Amino acid sequence: MGGVAPNTLPTDAHLSLDEARQAVEQYLERNGLGYLQVREVMEFTRNFYAIVEEPDTGKGAMELLVDRWTGLVGPEMGPNMMWNTKYGMMGGRGMGGMMGYWGSEMRITPEEATRIAQEWLDLNLPGTQAEEHADAFYGYYTLHTLQDGRISGMLSVHGTTGQVWYHTWHGDFVAMIGADED
Repeated sequence: MGGVAPNTLPTDAHLSLDEARQAVEQYLERNGLGYLQVREVMEFTRNFYAIVEEPDTGKGAMELLVDRWTGLVGPEMGPNMMWNTKYGMMGGRGMGGMMGYWGSEMRITPEEATRIAQEWLDLNLPGTQAEEHADAFYGYYTLHTLQDGRISGMLSVHGTTGQVWYHTWHGDFVAMIGADED
């Protein structure tokens, strides 16, 4: 009678945006990163997503995911872990130069990152727009994607190579707090 459980997610009693923000703040404190602050928290159907920033520079430090039902917080996979030259696995808090270390100076501007993102979307997700604002992190940018003027997802652009990494793991956008949405 072993067998595999169906691939389903709970549908009720998930955390609120405020509870997700609190979970991120507690995670930062527990990990010796209490000097960082939460910039925004986004709710998606599969998880919460948070941008954490350095208050003194205003630059994005890291992207975190929060489980919608348990409140478990961890680093977002993808660019946050692989391209983040200061806080990611390949940066100062990780294994250094593995997977290609390009330093923390980005050759691509936020405007160029937005253009690159839009070109990628035009080829791969026609009808989807890149939001005009690119959130800068160490080594890359992350941008919201829009359909009919509403957030539909996000992608990241490497700050040196221009490589695009679409975030496929969030699900549908629900709501957000922080940034301009408070």
